[in-house]
Amino acid sequence: MSKHINTLIVEDEVLTIEGLTMILEQIGNSEVDLDFKIKSATDCDTANRAIEKAILGQPIDLVLLDINIPASKDRTLVSGEDLGAKIREVFPLAKIIVFTSHNNNYRLNNIFMTVNPDAFLIKTEISLPDLTKAVKMVLDGDIYYSNSILHLARLHISSDFTLDRINRRILHLLSKGIKTKDLTDYINLSKGGIERRKRALKEIFSVEHKDDGALLMEASKKGFI
Repeated sequence: MSKHINTLIVEDEVLTIEGLTMILEQIGNSEVDLDFKIKSATDCDTANRAIEKAILGQPIDLVLLDINIPASKDRTLVSGEDLGAKIREVFPLAKIIVFTSHNNNYRLNNIFMTVNPDAFLIKTEISLPDLTKAVKMVLDGDIYYSNSILHLARLHISSDFTLDRINRRILHLLSKGIKTKDLTDYINLSKGGIERRKRALKEIFSVEHKDDGALLMEASKKGFI
């Protein structure tokens, strides 16, 4: 009897979804005991609905997760990183394969800390054999990291730089032109609480005495925007 693998592909490029689906189907055809049941989402809202539906039904077993996807309309989920953290919380046994175009070590480290992916690949390094190997390895209980991720692990960048979900949302909203005084409409914090968060962010990015533009510039350099 084949083992059903409830799979969610989160990727904003339809052609990429089709390619990933074909790869999974090829793996399923070569492994007689695997049967991938695939659903896909192209943005945070669609992915979140799929997650909520799975909570009430069949748990998700495998996730292929792109980090750079459109945020939810209410801005509570601003990237695949937020989705990955949620999946880790509600489906702790799920295998998560993250692929991203980010190559900034600070950003990659943050994804490591918030999502803890079972496989982590940089898009420019992905090949058909690599992705096939990654899927098979995580389903066997192993981990798979691409060359850039292995290099990051060797650097041992401090996790003190990790930004939590609220801080990432603040940066995202500011980058979209939302004024500080209006952030309380999107984030369940007082104006004082948001101001304290902003001051902490400016300290993290070493722009303590500069304006929000400098903060956003440094956050962008490190891959958070």
